[in-house]
Amino acid sequence: MDAKVTYVDGLQFVGECASGHAIVMDGDREVGGRNTGPRPTELLLIGLGGCSGMDIVSILKKKKQEVKGVEIVVKGEKAENYPKKFTDISIEFTVRGKSISDEAVKRAVELSMEKYCSVKATLEGSAKVEWSYKIVEE
Repeated sequence: MDAKVTYVDGLQFVGECASGHAIVMDGDREVGGRNTGPRPTELLLIGLGGCSGMDIVSILKKKKQEVKGVEIVVKGEKAENYPKKFTDISIEFTVRGKSISDEAVKRAVELSMEKYCSVKATLEGSAKVEWSYKIVEE
Protein backbone atom coordinates (compact mmCIF):
# COMPACT_ATOMS: atom_id res chain seq x y z
CA MET A 1 0.00 0.00 0.00
CA ASP A 2 1.43 3.36 -1.02
CA ALA A 3 0.50 7.00 -0.57
CA LYS A 4 2.02 10.26 -1.69
CA VAL A 5 1.50 13.60 0.06
CA THR A 6 2.35 16.82 -1.77
CA TYR A 7 2.64 20.31 -0.30
CA VAL A 8 0.42 22.92 -1.97
CA ASP A 9 0.50 26.17 0.02
CA GLY A 10 0.12 27.48 3.57
CA LEU A 11 -0.65 24.27 5.47
CA GLN A 12 -2.50 22.63 2.59
CA PHE A 13 -1.38 19.22 1.31
CA VAL A 14 -2.89 16.79 -1.17
CA GLY A 15 -2.70 13.10 -0.34
CA GLU A 16 -2.92 10.60 -3.17
CA CYS A 17 -3.19 6.85 -2.77
CA ALA A 18 -2.38 3.94 -5.04
CA SER A 19 -6.09 3.39 -5.75
CA GLY A 20 -6.09 6.70 -7.61
CA HIS A 21 -8.03 8.78 -5.10
CA ALA A 22 -6.91 12.07 -3.61
CA ILE A 23 -7.87 14.20 -0.63
CA VAL A 24 -7.01 17.74 0.42
CA MET A 25 -5.79 18.26 3.98
CA ASP A 26 -5.38 21.64 5.63
CA GLY A 27 -4.96 23.34 8.99
CA ASP A 28 -7.09 25.74 10.98
CA ARG A 29 -6.88 29.41 10.02
CA GLU A 30 -5.48 30.33 13.45
CA VAL A 31 -2.38 28.19 12.83
CA GLY A 32 -1.74 29.29 9.25
CA GLY A 33 -4.06 27.06 7.27
CA ARG A 34 -7.01 28.03 5.11
CA ASN A 35 -9.44 25.36 6.35
CA THR A 36 -9.88 23.84 2.88
CA GLY A 37 -9.88 20.24 4.06
CA PRO A 38 -9.89 17.94 7.05
CA ARG A 39 -6.99 17.72 9.47
CA PRO A 40 -4.84 14.57 9.32
CA THR A 41 -6.02 13.56 12.80
CA GLU A 42 -9.64 13.88 11.65
CA LEU A 43 -8.81 11.53 8.78
CA LEU A 44 -7.47 9.03 11.29
CA LEU A 45 -10.85 8.99 13.08
CA ILE A 46 -12.67 8.77 9.74
CA GLY A 47 -10.41 5.89 8.72
CA LEU A 48 -11.20 4.05 11.94
CA GLY A 49 -14.94 4.51 11.40
CA GLY A 50 -14.74 3.48 7.75
CA CYS A 51 -12.57 0.44 8.41
CA SER A 52 -14.79 -0.91 11.16
CA GLY A 53 -17.96 0.00 9.27
CA MET A 54 -16.90 -1.99 6.21
CA ASP A 55 -16.16 -4.98 8.43
CA ILE A 56 -19.50 -4.76 10.22
CA VAL A 57 -21.60 -4.36 7.08
CA SER A 58 -19.79 -7.26 5.40
CA ILE A 59 -20.31 -9.52 8.42
CA LEU A 60 -23.98 -8.58 8.82
CA LYS A 61 -24.65 -9.21 5.12
CA LYS A 62 -23.07 -12.66 5.45
CA LYS A 63 -25.41 -13.25 8.40
CA LYS A 64 -28.36 -12.31 6.12
CA GLN A 65 -29.29 -9.25 8.19
CA GLU A 66 -31.48 -6.64 6.48
CA VAL A 67 -29.24 -3.63 7.07
CA LYS A 68 -30.70 -0.37 5.77
CA GLY A 69 -28.03 1.95 7.17
CA VAL A 70 -25.07 2.27 9.48
CA GLU A 71 -23.83 5.42 11.20
CA ILE A 72 -20.56 5.48 13.08
CA VAL A 73 -19.72 8.32 15.46
CA VAL A 74 -16.04 8.42 16.40
CA LYS A 75 -14.83 10.78 19.11
CA GLY A 76 -11.20 11.23 20.04
CA GLU A 77 -9.60 12.82 23.09
CA LYS A 78 -6.08 14.12 22.55
CA ALA A 79 -3.29 14.69 25.03
CA GLU A 80 -2.63 18.32 25.95
CA ASN A 81 1.11 18.12 25.26
CA TYR A 82 2.89 17.43 21.99
CA PRO A 83 2.66 15.27 20.04
CA LYS A 84 -0.99 15.58 21.21
CA LYS A 85 -1.72 11.99 20.27
CA PHE A 86 -5.12 10.42 20.79
CA THR A 87 -5.39 8.95 24.28
CA ASP A 88 -9.05 7.87 24.27
CA ILE A 89 -11.31 7.07 21.35
CA SER A 90 -14.97 6.11 21.55
CA ILE A 91 -16.95 4.63 18.69
CA GLU A 92 -20.74 4.31 18.62
CA PHE A 93 -22.24 2.17 15.89
CA THR A 94 -25.90 2.67 14.98
CA VAL A 95 -27.29 -0.06 12.75
CA ARG A 96 -30.66 0.54 11.11
CA GLY A 97 -32.73 -2.15 9.51
CA LYS A 98 -35.56 -4.62 9.70
CA SER A 99 -35.51 -7.40 12.31
CA ILE A 100 -31.79 -6.94 12.96
CA SER A 101 -30.46 -9.47 15.45
CA ASP A 102 -28.82 -7.95 18.53
CA GLU A 103 -26.50 -10.95 18.77
CA ALA A 104 -25.45 -10.58 15.10
CA VAL A 105 -24.59 -6.88 15.58
CA LYS A 106 -22.76 -7.52 18.83
CA ARG A 107 -20.68 -10.26 17.22
CA ALA A 108 -19.98 -8.20 14.09
CA VAL A 109 -18.74 -5.27 16.20
CA GLU A 110 -16.60 -7.56 18.35
CA LEU A 111 -15.05 -9.24 15.31
CA SER A 112 -14.24 -5.91 13.72
CA MET A 113 -12.77 -4.40 16.87
CA GLU A 114 -10.88 -7.48 18.05
CA LYS A 115 -9.84 -9.19 14.82
CA TYR A 116 -10.41 -7.48 11.48
CA CYS A 117 -10.10 -3.67 11.61
CA SER A 118 -6.48 -2.87 10.74
CA VAL A 119 -6.85 0.79 11.74
CA LYS A 120 -8.03 -0.18 15.23
CA ALA A 121 -5.21 -2.72 15.49
CA THR A 122 -2.70 -0.04 14.52
CA LEU A 123 -3.94 2.13 17.39
CA GLU A 124 -3.54 -0.71 19.94
CA GLY A 125 -1.27 0.31 22.79
CA SER A 126 -1.44 3.96 21.77
CA ALA A 127 -5.02 4.96 22.52
CA LYS A 128 -7.74 3.36 24.59
CA VAL A 129 -10.55 2.47 22.16
CA GLU A 130 -14.03 1.79 23.50
CA TRP A 131 -17.10 0.97 21.48
CA SER A 132 -20.84 0.58 21.80
CA TYR A 133 -23.69 -0.14 19.44
CA LYS A 134 -27.40 0.34 19.11
CA ILE A 135 -29.99 -0.94 16.70
CA VAL A 136 -32.77 1.18 15.21
CA GLU A 137 -35.72 -0.82 13.87
CA GLU A 138 -37.16 0.45 10.57
